[in-house]
Amino acid sequence: MIELEKWLPEFNSEWFWTIQVFTVVLITAFANFFVKRFFVRVLVKLKRTKTKWDDIIVQSMSRPLNWAVWLIGLSFASDIIYLETESPIFTASDSIRDVGILICITWFLLQMIRGAEQEISANADQVDKHTVEAMGKLVRLALIITVALVILQTLGFSISGVLAMGGIGGIAVGFAAKDLLANFFGGLVVYLDRPFTVGDWIRSPDRNIEGTVEKIGWRVTVIRNFESQPIYVPNSVFTNIVVENPSRMSNRRIYETIGLRYSDLASMDNIVAEVKAMLIAHEEIDTDKTMMVNFNEFSDSSVDFFIYTFTKTTKWVEFHQIKQDVMLKIAGIVEANQAEIAFPTTTLHLAQPLTLDRS
Repeated sequence: MIELEKWLPEFNSEWFWTIQVFTVVLITAFANFFVKRFFVRVLVKLKRTKTKWDDIIVQSMSRPLNWAVWLIGLSFASDIIYLETESPIFTASDSIRDVGILICITWFLLQMIRGAEQEISANADQVDKHTVEAMGKLVRLALIITVALVILQTLGFSISGVLAMGGIGGIAVGFAAKDLLANFFGGLVVYLDRPFTVGDWIRSPDRNIEGTVEKIGWRVTVIRNFESQPIYVPNSVFTNIVVENPSRMSNRRIYETIGLRYSDLASMDNIVAEVKAMLIAHEEIDTDKTMMVNFNEFSDSSVDFFIYTFTKTTKWVEFHQIKQDVMLKIAGIVEANQAEIAFPTTTLHLAQPLTLDRS
């Protein structure tokens, strides 16, 4: 009994701190386990609700909070070890804990932003998804820069000095990377003004650019032309050129001139009236838009009338099918009026009639 009493003080002084460290780690492991179980049960209940925002918040919080629990628990354990051993390696535990907590908070916020971006983009009828994507990128960039500055301050660096050095370096980088910055702001303008979006067919009369937009990046926009070749256009180009967006047209126009023979001039009035009636009755022609069918010109080899009307569809393939149907019906109307569509001819008039020698 006396020997046990002598041994216990030695045990308390040498091993009690080890038991404390083990207890802290064990409690941390249990806490992490219960946090995981809690979030699993909460998510199951939240998925039954109509709104998605509570799911986004809980899912974004789950993994960062698990890591934060371990950071806090291991920080307490390292403090116990430092008090006992005074090892220099454990002096940085507080700074590591603070930086780790900041990273966990940033992780949570980044996941929140990404989840909100996906949820808002899902409502395509209410908001343009590319604008949401651009705003999400800007918010994430601002968040990362802010957290980086706070971490530097936490580690003992002077933010004012960093900002001053960054300002001087920014000027140098700005001159060296002016084209890159021009493309960045060009992409920002495209995202905000939305002259086109992914999937639009665009063309520029100023440049040899025409095709379907595949991707709008921060530096370049990828356009695939009608030969299936990708065109990589720097975003700064779009701030200096005219861009046409045929994908946003409300109708497609049919504008054609048809020539009749001069000998069919008497039938012109009936033909023009019947062609206009045909267009008015056509199911694919938009009668609310401008429609004109008129005798237009005395040409060299024909008398011409024109049609000017719009189809309801804007789809390229359907438009040509409708245009073909209209042109064939016009040809039928001309034929029904005993007339013919003219082609280039030359008539020679002689001042003196020719006499043929029958011999």
